[in-house]
Amino acid sequence: MDWTPGGMSSDVEDRRGSSGGGNSGGGGGLGIVGFIILVIVSLVTGRNYIGSYLAGGGTVPSHAPQTIAPSANRSYSGAPGEDRPAELVSWTLDDVQRTWATLLPQETGRPYRRAKLVLYNDRTYSGCGTAQSQTGPFYCPADEKVYIDLSFWNELRRLGGSNAEFAQAYVVAHELGHHVQNLLGIEQQVRRLSGQDPSQRNSLSVDLELQADCLAGVWAHSTEQRNIVHDSDIAAGMQAAAAVGDDHLQRMERGTVSPESFTHGSSAQRVGWFKRGLQQGTTAACNTFKVGGAVPSASGQY
Repeated sequence: MDWTPGGMSSDVEDRRGSSGGGNSGGGGGLGIVGFIILVIVSLVTGRNYIGSYLAGGGTVPSHAPQTIAPSANRSYSGAPGEDRPAELVSWTLDDVQRTWATLLPQETGRPYRRAKLVLYNDRTYSGCGTAQSQTGPFYCPADEKVYIDLSFWNELRRLGGSNAEFAQAYVVAHELGHHVQNLLGIEQQVRRLSGQDPSQRNSLSVDLELQADCLAGVWAHSTEQRNIVHDSDIAAGMQAAAAVGDDHLQRMERGTVSPESFTHGSSAQRVGWFKRGLQQGTTAACNTFKVGGAVPSASGQY
């Protein structure tokens, strides 16, 4: 992957020296910690406690992240030019956002509004509740920010994924795909449809996640055209996508797979939709909901 380190974007909030947890009051309910507990219990027992909680009027972040075990191996250097992992995230953030600032108005007629990205250690506050390293990277639509603890790259490797630079860039692009969905009103539409028919909540979540994978592929298509990434980089991105598939994670956690409990999609689905965005390079290629029978599309049409 050809890129040049060069400091931090003005859209990055670096909280790594001061992450202290807390909750900014982003919506009440269980918060992320309680949601993680429900995810674990649901995976282990095979019962959908998350659906039961939501049916009772609870709230969770619209892009609830998967549970990932924390890593004790963390490093941080605030010296300019010496913090390559953070500068890669920063560079990717800027490049993805420049891409969408051009593509989104052209393809959907909607303006692009820049998101922020928060780097933190262990835990910090977000508009969706407390962010913790166990949750992995996630996007919070309430404050339009992506949250990343860089120790996740070690966990991605542990899960069988690549932590090569483009694999890391894919994760950032996926989370910004959720920001695009938020700007297009897709996230809000999914939330409404989930409320109308709770039995479809998991399948709608899968469609939302697969669409974000496809949108990450759209950005990857632009990097190929600019000769920034190469075949080996793309392979690393696909390996990362496969590592965070629901079937792969469930098999690692408990040795069995329950497709009805999927919230992010299988490894094959995640790789397939990333490749679709990569090959076609348009938001119109990313209509996962049309395939799934629901309403929203990445073109912004409903």
